Amino acid sequence: MTRRVLVVDDDAAVRAALAQTLELGDIDALTAGSFIEAKDHISADFDGIILSDIRMPGRDGFYLLDYTSKLDGELPVILLTGEGDIPMAVAAMGKGAFGFLEKPCASDELLAVIEQALKTRALVLENRRLKAQLAVGDPAARMLFGTSPQAKALRERVRVVARTGAEVLVTGAPGTGISKVAEVIHLMSAQGQGPFVRRPCAALTPSALIEAFETATGGSLFLDELAAMPAEAQFAALELIEAKTGPRVIAGTNVDLAEAVASGDFNADLFYRLDVMRVRIPSLSERPEDIAVLFGHYVSQASEQAGLACPKITPEHTASLMAQSWPGNARSLMSAAMRFVLGMPDEAQSDAEMGLSEQMARVERSFLIAALGRQNGNATEAAKALQLPRKTFYDKLTRYGIRAEDYRR
Repeated sequence: MTRRVLVVDDDAAVRAALAQTLELGDIDALTAGSFIEAKDHISADFDGIILSDIRMPGRDGFYLLDYTSKLDGELPVILLTGEGDIPMAVAAMGKGAFGFLEKPCASDELLAVIEQALKTRALVLENRRLKAQLAVGDPAARMLFGTSPQAKALRERVRVVARTGAEVLVTGAPGTGISKVAEVIHLMSAQGQGPFVRRPCAALTPSALIEAFETATGGSLFLDELAAMPAEAQFAALELIEAKTGPRVIAGTNVDLAEAVASGDFNADLFYRLDVMRVRIPSLSERPEDIAVLFGHYVSQASEQAGLACPKITPEHTASLMAQSWPGNARSLMSAAMRFVLGMPDEAQSDAEMGLSEQMARVERSFLIAALGRQNGNATEAAKALQLPRKTFYDKLTRYGIRAEDYRR
């Protein structure tokens, strides 16, 4: 998102000083000397925030705040005053102002509030974009969220695999959403108008498998938790797939089936028959930049399900989420979103109580892991991607106990 601030103040010298402070902070500044001049820039899709003086001739800052709130109640407005009036500050916050500052204010204080407002606006606009995708676009865009390179690569891989019509093996750590990816593959395939039948493999018998193939005729059969399929069902599945008269088969597993085959715990022929097209879902630890996007989506979803107002997600809360490792991936993030909506954000609260340095260390660790995941465990390439000297990168790996070889695939 563009880092943009609309500065509204009738004093030209003050406007220029504020604009200069923002530009030194790498923030684009639009300036206006009155509400009339500013209102042409204010809209529901304005990709920035507003910083306005309260005391202005004609339409004052309170009028601007009210006007903005009616257009977009989630567009942050920060108000400035030289009056030092506490009741005015209370009134501003009560009317929905994002912040209230007294002029002259220190640059670091101003920029800190501006940065918080920009992050809040970015999350709001991203969540709106995701909601819009629910109504338009292909199923991959509507159902598989994230803006990271890994998320984009996953969506593109799903689109390619869906068109082939071949058998698919979907892999990923627990909680990454294997069944959802399988459903998206089905919806984007030639069988998308047919049934999508899901069967947990642990309880499948040969007869139950035959029934599942018949039920899924004309569509797709998703065999969930493939590694748990009993041996006799594995032989039956291989025969049914080889017959090539039934539905498209999509299998999912969070177990390394190659190892299971090597140890004799899984039918090698079935594994290689299903492993025609593979889709690997990256864990959240490999794409920490998606955590805020996913959490915002899950919070909106949970609020709607619970019939509650959608709570505000602060930058501090987002930072605490990114400081966590999320071994349960999207599933545990979804549960955290529900607790957040219900007023019980336990994990985030726990992390919020950590010191800033510890939170930043955990976030840094997650980005190191993500870089290694993207580069298939190649530390040299990961260091280049993060624009870090090779020695510095290795020092950080040692500090956090990260082994590059653990991320080679």
